[in-house]
Amino acid sequence: MTGLNLALGAMEFGSRIDEKASFALLDQYVDAGGEWIDTANCYAFWQNPSGHGGQSEELLGRWIAQRPGVRDRIKLATKVGCEPLHPGGYPAHVESLDQAGIDAALSTSLRRLGVDHVDLYWAHRDDRATPLEETIGTFGRHVAAGTVGHIGLSNWALWRTERARAVAVGLGVEAPSYLQLQYSYVRPRPLVADRTGGHRFGWLTDETIDYATTDPNWNLWAYTPLMSGAYDRDDKSFPQEYDHPGTTARVETLAKVAAELGVSRSSVVVAWLVGGTPAVRPIVGASRPEQLAASLEGARLDLPGDVRAELDKPW
Repeated sequence: MTGLNLALGAMEFGSRIDEKASFALLDQYVDAGGEWIDTANCYAFWQNPSGHGGQSEELLGRWIAQRPGVRDRIKLATKVGCEPLHPGGYPAHVESLDQAGIDAALSTSLRRLGVDHVDLYWAHRDDRATPLEETIGTFGRHVAAGTVGHIGLSNWALWRTERARAVAVGLGVEAPSYLQLQYSYVRPRPLVADRTGGHRFGWLTDETIDYATTDPNWNLWAYTPLMSGAYDRDDKSFPQEYDHPGTTARVETLAKVAAELGVSRSSVVVAWLVGGTPAVRPIVGASRPEQLAASLEGARLDLPGDVRAELDKPW
């Protein structure tokens, strides 16, 4: 079974989630037909006494080395742009997206992962101190060299996203075609500050959906799609910016649909994302097999038209 519209987030593999548990989740995911694995060179600096990341990539490298043939079954995505320059440096003092910064970061990521290329390379943030021509040109050079398959933009303002595409066309290099933002079934209140790791433009909006719907060259990815377990766990709560009547209404609808279908609320959220227009690939995190199983179930769940219409009702 292949082609699940899902990505496994490896952010805490090798740090909060130990090697044995991480390997088991990776095996479970691949055995179920999962392909994309998403990480970053800065994961998880906030959990490391050194103040630097790399633990996730290093763990993935060990897993790949111990699983002959698995590299041909998976697609790797990693990121550059948020690794602190020194302990406590995030978010003010992080690596640059200039040529030297990207070249050095990619070389390190490939070494940690033990591979000669990554299938997708994300700009983890927008570095406005570096000319866009230099950032996009450097990414494009790595695509041409075969060390990068595709280019993605994470946490970028939409107008900068479009400008990056125009710059790529002007330079004659590979254009970014993947866009990663935070998105889920519930939405934050309008005009509230984004507190998700300091990413100012981290939320996927209706404008982004419209943009991607009219331009099929874009692939949308969503991080934190399951709200860190808040849909299914009573001990988890939604962040403050989601505290509004729309969240209450949507969670009630979600609970009703999940009960009718006999699946978890998280499974319904995943199905809602992957079956929408445009489809959105959720990056799901998991620390236990049953959590990952719920996401895999959702990726295979085809919501009937009337069920999707009910989920999509205005707040």
